[in-house]
Amino acid sequence: MKTPSGDHSTPPSKSDYDLDDDLDKDLNGDTLREECGVFGIFGHPEAAAITALGLHALQHRGQEAAGIVTYDGHRFHSERRLGLVGDTFSRAEVIERLPGNMAVGHVRYSTTGGTILRNVQPLFAELNAGGFAVGHNGNLTNGLTLRRELVRHGAMMQSTTDTEVILHLVAQSKRGRFIERYIEALRAIEGAYALVSLTNKKLIGARDPLGIRPLVLGELDNCPILASETCALDIIGAKYVRDIEPGEVIVFDEKGTEIHKPFPPQPPRPCIFEYIYFSRPDSIVGGRSVYEVRKAFGAQLARESHVDVDVIVPVPDSGVPAAVGYSQHSGVPFELGIIRNHYVGRTFIQPTQSVRELGVRMKHAPNRAAIEGKRIILIDDSLVRGTTSKKIVRMMRDAGAKEVHFRLASPPIVNPDYYGIDLPDRGGLLAATHTLEEMRQIIGADSLAFLSIDGMYRAMGEPARDPANPKFADHCFTGAYPTHLTDQTQVEQPQHQLSLLAEAS
Repeated sequence: MKTPSGDHSTPPSKSDYDLDDDLDKDLNGDTLREECGVFGIFGHPEAAAITALGLHALQHRGQEAAGIVTYDGHRFHSERRLGLVGDTFSRAEVIERLPGNMAVGHVRYSTTGGTILRNVQPLFAELNAGGFAVGHNGNLTNGLTLRRELVRHGAMMQSTTDTEVILHLVAQSKRGRFIERYIEALRAIEGAYALVSLTNKKLIGARDPLGIRPLVLGELDNCPILASETCALDIIGAKYVRDIEPGEVIVFDEKGTEIHKPFPPQPPRPCIFEYIYFSRPDSIVGGRSVYEVRKAFGAQLARESHVDVDVIVPVPDSGVPAAVGYSQHSGVPFELGIIRNHYVGRTFIQPTQSVRELGVRMKHAPNRAAIEGKRIILIDDSLVRGTTSKKIVRMMRDAGAKEVHFRLASPPIVNPDYYGIDLPDRGGLLAATHTLEEMRQIIGADSLAFLSIDGMYRAMGEPARDPANPKFADHCFTGAYPTHLTDQTQVEQPQHQLSLLAEAS
């Protein structure tokens, strides 16, 4: 078995990615950062092209890097790049370098490991049983602990991402069949994961026992497809079949489909942020329309905290569905009082101090005709650090708004996340360190209100939250983490990782 044919990836120069970090932070300082997206297909002659289209639909889940691995019956082929899917995989010559009828793909936003080429997924390893590629959405809460043990026993790590731990666990397993080795590796890991894996014979999908991260099954031309969201099925005209169940391992090969359920059944805890922010509005997650759920968040917010105003204004794009729901429930007109520039990229211009001061105005511009002289309610999905919210409130006032009230279509974020959401530690979360009134003063709004936790559950069609049996992974609001946080209890940190991480700085 040969390793993947040449990885034609060429890392961008330092000037392309590092010089404008300050500008990027300024533009994204008060937003949640996406996790990752995965896609896999088995048995289709255009596997690579279809995977590229699926990844394009999942681009919102990660804009730092993308990769595809295929198998053509003789060898694996890999293309991995820093940057957007369309920058690489829209080119015919790239797809031609990815022959084969089975493929896995990944779009990345780094939550462990830096933005360097060695961390771009799918990761590939040559095992005793043959080639093995894996793409991972989520984050392992015992990844550092396992990594330290693996290195102690002789493993040589080639990346700084927690996903590589899975490769080594499979490689070191003494089980006979590959799927048994794969499942043994899953039993060793903790946290959140939706995995797509490729061998020289099989496409494998796996979802963590609590179903924290989503994974769906589709079908195109009688070929099975795995994807993070249904929007990736829609773009290629595939049929949605069902969600992969929490704790399920599903295997596709020439003989058909094989299903394993290696974990004891337990109540699922899907991540509530899939509905608040991560998933695309046109996706169906857990049987619910993301768009309709976000509208319901807005309607519930209107029930809980409405004030007398003239217009409802969304913070684009994440606040739009909730603002629609708020407007429909309250009867207050919806207006696009902020226009978003969709063409602000990381390499727009070198971020001089004068440009950094413009910051938010490069991404958002006021629509003066819709807000001048009016009392407005700004609707956004969440509040993290408060930096961008403060600038948007000031922008509205500078554009002539008479009053500016701020409403968030989720509860206050008071705890960090360890499952794949890039949130600061507790000290960097505005709601964790300030009272509601202090936050209002910081962002400069006339009033400030968040969706209540019970209101969030009701908008999801559930009763008020049961502390003894929460239906969702809502730890960022409540502190009720759904799994062990093994790495957070470890004092010792693996020294080798520090040297690797330095490459990303």
